[in-house]
Amino acid sequence: MRLIRFFKSVGAEMKQVSWPGVKQTRHDTGTVIGISVLFAIFFAVVDWVVQYGLKFLS
Repeated sequence: MRLIRFFKSVGAEMKQVSWPGVKQTRHDTGTVIGISVLFAIFFAVVDWVVQYGLKFLS
């Protein structure tokens, strides 16, 4: 009984959710991909600097 009531309440809540449109989803996806690329470049540069520094010390 409690499980059925739970799923009914989940269904009711899901109907109240305002889902983003296609344009908003594309924008958010582009933002996530762009920031991920920037972080990848940043960490690659930091990794290169650390490796160069370690080679310089040894």
